[in-house]
Amino acid sequence: MSTRDVEENKSPENTDSKPSRKRWWVVLLVICLLALAAYAVLVRTGKMPLGTAGNQQKAPPPGIPVVAVQAKKSDFSIYISGLGSVTPVYTVTVKSRVDGQLMEVLYREGQMVNQGDLLATIDPRPFQVQLTQAEGQLVRDQALLKNALVDLERYKVLWKEDSIQKQQLDTQEALVRQYEGVVKTDQGLVDNAKLQLVYCRITSPITGRVGLRLVDPGNIVHATDANGLVVITQLQPITVVFPISEDNLPLVLPKLKAGNPLAVEAWDRDDKRKIAEGVLLTIDNQVDPTTGTVRFKATFDNKDNQLFPNQFVNARLLVDVRVGATVVPASATQRGPRGTYVYIVNADKTVTQRLIEMGETQRGLTVIKSGVTPGELVVVDGAERLRDGARVEVKVQADDTTPKGGR
Repeated sequence: MSTRDVEENKSPENTDSKPSRKRWWVVLLVICLLALAAYAVLVRTGKMPLGTAGNQQKAPPPGIPVVAVQAKKSDFSIYISGLGSVTPVYTVTVKSRVDGQLMEVLYREGQMVNQGDLLATIDPRPFQVQLTQAEGQLVRDQALLKNALVDLERYKVLWKEDSIQKQQLDTQEALVRQYEGVVKTDQGLVDNAKLQLVYCRITSPITGRVGLRLVDPGNIVHATDANGLVVITQLQPITVVFPISEDNLPLVLPKLKAGNPLAVEAWDRDDKRKIAEGVLLTIDNQVDPTTGTVRFKATFDNKDNQLFPNQFVNARLLVDVRVGATVVPASATQRGPRGTYVYIVNADKTVTQRLIEMGETQRGLTVIKSGVTPGELVVVDGAERLRDGARVEVKVQADDTTPKGGR
């Protein structure tokens, strides 16, 4: 059988296979095109993120985490601070002014007493005996003086009648003056004995708080005892003495000379709690050459007795107030070769490095004279990793720009 016969014997099905394969590839191509078009539509509408299929695109890097706060506009108080000691206006060691046995102690330890209150009594009997003796001596000498005066009047009459010599009259006059001196001495002894009886009643010389009892009843006390009976300290008002650097004198002296009252605050040793408010009373008259400081004294009403003698406190002297100042936390300020700057957080979450002019710094807050306007966000934490134009992620927006005063 020849080749032609073989070709003629092929079935019609074999002749139709090639067109079928072409149609299949066309359908597959159309399906792929439709799938690509659908993917493009989904990506454009945001229903499918980039990189889920096909050509993946990298997401933008996350911003640097920072903490930022808003710059505030407020009145900013300028303080001068120093570590001070509470000093009472009066401290009295009460002693006995006579020698004798302590009979009674009429106060309680730690009690508040007023001026004139009876504190203790000394045995008055020895002084009562002395008073009786002095009064008896006075009566006797007064009688002698009276008799001498009667004789003097007689001698004057006799001398006028030329019955006696002038010498007798002069002698009698001298005797009268002698008795007058004796009577005055006796009167002094009486008054002294009465005074000793007064001293037997020991009263408070000031209003204040009594300390611990130093002598118990029954003991013999002397006017020469060093320790005394009790110590009384005045608590209201009370003063605080604190040193201030001599460099700050030009800020204080003009206001003090003008008679302007300067407010002083007393804070606890941790400088966290305000104890009392007072005013500056005076300053010392010389600078301590060893420390370069001047002692300031402030007075406090101390109505609630929060200030205690010899207590250490942080004293803050208010010298000025910056009205309407722009205030940021001190941690927001950075220093570089070009000067002092801060990082400002922009609306697009990027930062801008901006040069500033600083003012005073008090209690962790800084006054910005120029470079920042109120309401702008400044970075207070994480600035060491930033550069101009960096993208950030603001973690916390703390509000810590309320002026509190301090060093």
